[in-house]
Amino acid sequence: MFVKLLPLSFGIIILVLVLELIRREKLTFKYALGWMVVGFLAIFLSIFDKILFHVALFLGFELPSNFIFFSLLSVFIFLSLSLTVFLCQQNNRNDIMAQKIGILESEIAQLKKRLNGNINKEKE
Repeated sequence: MFVKLLPLSFGIIILVLVLELIRREKLTFKYALGWMVVGFLAIFLSIFDKILFHVALFLGFELPSNFIFFSLLSVFIFLSLSLTVFLCQQNNRNDIMAQKIGILESEIAQLKKRLNGNINKEKE
């Protein structure tokens, strides 16, 4: 019975934590969706554990624990890849923003020079 309660409690804790982070606006729903799926899967598979045994056996794993470790490793690799893609996109956006800010600063400096030149002409 304890073996079923542990993943069930972890699933509930994950869901509550993710919902709280969304509520506090520390996590967007876009990124929380994956964690919510993990929480629901943990709850579902802890209640219906026979499904886990059948899926593991169907895929050729001798023990369901090996299937769980393989699944978690696969999820972490996918998560790492997706976060790397997100990081690269953010770096590109930062570069574009820095270039636009540089162009705007240059234009402001040119406008200030023109304005100062016009003010100096009016004084003369």
